[in-house]
Amino acid sequence: MNGPALNGPEVQLEEFVGAHGEYNEEEEERKYFRRKRLGVIKNLLAASIGGMLIYGVFLGLLQMQLILHYDETYREVKYSNLGLQNIDSKMLMGINVTPVVALLYTPLLIRFFGTKWMLFLAVGIYALFVSTNYWERYYTLVPSAVAIGAAIVPLWASMGNYITRMAQKYYEYANYKLEHVQEQKRAPRGAYNSYIIVFQTVFYGVFYLCFVCAQFPMLFFLKGYLYDLNHTLFNVEHCGTRSHGIFTGFNTTVLQKLPRSSELITVESVLMGVAFLSMLLVLILCGSAYRPTEEIDLRSIGWGNIFQLPFKHMRDYRLRHLFLFFIYSGFEVIFLSNDFTLNYGVCSIGLEHMAFILMAYGLSAAVCSILTLSMMCLPRQIPLLAGAFVHGALLIALFFWEPQPRSLGEASFLYLVAALWGLGSALNKAGLSALLGMLYEDKERQDFIFTIYHWWQALAIFVVYLWSSLPMKAKLSILLLTLVAAVLAYLWMEHKVAQFIPHRLPKIPKPRHKMRGFRYLEEENSDESDPEKEDEGKESDSSEGEAPNDQQDQPRRRNRCAYEQALGEEIGDNAG
Repeated sequence: MNGPALNGPEVQLEEFVGAHGEYNEEEEERKYFRRKRLGVIKNLLAASIGGMLIYGVFLGLLQMQLILHYDETYREVKYSNLGLQNIDSKMLMGINVTPVVALLYTPLLIRFFGTKWMLFLAVGIYALFVSTNYWERYYTLVPSAVAIGAAIVPLWASMGNYITRMAQKYYEYANYKLEHVQEQKRAPRGAYNSYIIVFQTVFYGVFYLCFVCAQFPMLFFLKGYLYDLNHTLFNVEHCGTRSHGIFTGFNTTVLQKLPRSSELITVESVLMGVAFLSMLLVLILCGSAYRPTEEIDLRSIGWGNIFQLPFKHMRDYRLRHLFLFFIYSGFEVIFLSNDFTLNYGVCSIGLEHMAFILMAYGLSAAVCSILTLSMMCLPRQIPLLAGAFVHGALLIALFFWEPQPRSLGEASFLYLVAALWGLGSALNKAGLSALLGMLYEDKERQDFIFTIYHWWQALAIFVVYLWSSLPMKAKLSILLLTLVAAVLAYLWMEHKVAQFIPHRLPKIPKPRHKMRGFRYLEEENSDESDPEKEDEGKESDSSEGEAPNDQQDQPRRRNRCAYEQALGEEIGDNAG
């Protein structure tokens, strides 16, 4: 024997701490990154389902609330002189007007709380709105509606940023052997594109189901209390293109009998439970979008810079040329949900069939989101232009369509138009989000970019709120002109990109760290005792004059982080 004989305890120790012959480092590394990839998919599905559930609850509750409050008998019997219609108008004003100022605070909130926690906080505000409906008063409904308006842009900006970051993290875990991934450097331009397209497609494919879920209170509860179309549409004379504002002549009593308070409380409790489930999905199943050190770096560029950077990013011609598409993206979804559904749908086939119109739209948009995957094999312009073409054709058709009031024969055409509109909406929303993720791959910019996108959408929704009293032909004209201008601006942007015309991106300042915390123990060791500090101080004083310059500069080089290394390439990207 070459070595000394080992007794029993030494053999056990050797088996415990020694190298195992069956251990395969490469196989264990592969299993580790497979678990990481599964974790990213779990984050994607949890965020998508959570967003779908909370929006389904919000839209369903708001729809049920507005129908009940519209009924004259319900208002008089249940709430007498409380003024529910006035409260509803103030509530809608709070939801639609408050997001106008969201650009001023959204980036600050996202950087302060972090992407995941901002998402959780916004979902919690939506759940708060659901809870206030247990006690319908001015001081409960209006403040909660203002809070909803304040949370709309932060919710969507953090959601867009989160989905894009999950796509980038999946790329890193799938290509962990590449040198730039191991050194935490910036990926080659376009490396994330296919992952971003797939992740945005999955998100919108799940999210659009919220329009289906929102109709469950109508189908399973409220529909049994509604009068049929012969009663509610008795005085309606014109529908579709000849209508003005929210169509006139609709009967002020839509309920055959009033729902019991206990039944309303049961429905609201179910909705509150679903909202709480959505919060738990985001809280427990959604992982962080960034590493802790990256969160520190993103926050440490200074709050003044964080406030200014969204405005500075608007100087990039690529973003400016997409503003009209952002605006149209806000126009089209509200037009379908309000103007088309009421002035074409309810006006013709009655309030009891409204749920099927919105369900046709939601199902079509969810299924057709998969068409966005065509960006992986076709030019990226195809989905956006195809969606714009579908919507343009439908808008022209709506100009000349005047469905007959109280005519169930129009139902099939209404469902077809809603489904085709869902096709265009899916290509529009998923295509825009994927395009922004491909144009702005830098993780330190994405929250600013998605904030700008959804702020312009919120402005468009505010404009739709203001134009509610316009004739239908005026609304259709505005939509069509905006769509044509958006397509032309987008094509011009793609032409300039193809010509390699330099774009202007603001420089992201370097993080300014306070040298504290676990990351900087080289500079300030929080674990050492006071006597150790005194001993080290004496040693440093005695050797201060003898230390060479390269050793004195060593801590500064050691503090250089991967984030700063990635920013070293910023000048080259800005020039290109």
